[in-house]
Amino acid sequence: MKNKLIAAVEADNMKADRPKFQVGDTVDVHQRILDGEKERTQVFNGVVIAMRGDGARETFTVRRIVQGEGVERVFPLHSPKIAKVEVKRTGQTRRAKLYYLRDRVGKATRLRERAAKGASGAKAEPGANGTAAKKGETTSA
Repeated sequence: MKNKLIAAVEADNMKADRPKFQVGDTVDVHQRILDGEKERTQVFNGVVIAMRGDGARETFTVRRIVQGEGVERVFPLHSPKIAKVEVKRTGQTRRAKLYYLRDRVGKATRLRERAAKGASGAKAEPGANGTAAKKGETTSA
């Protein structure tokens, strides 16, 4: 059980617009970097292989391949240095941690695309008698 004082302090430091992504998604992490007095944004793209922690201490691990070598970075989710997290592709997984991707090379590291919720494949709404309504035709109940 979390201490009430710790929870109150963490609530002040958490982002209100938390990005929605899951393990297996391919993301672009936009990170603010200070170069001297200038601030620029650097993008790190890869597959989210792990998420851990809760509250203000929540982190996620992103893995990518650079010149044939695997590179992983751990990002604090609620850090002010993280400008935004963009989901480029969703991946279907059956595990919470995708550490098995470390042993894979090339096309074997790809994950299957996760189907969108509510996508039944039907292009037209069914009519009153169960048949699909044709273009320009109205159904009355």
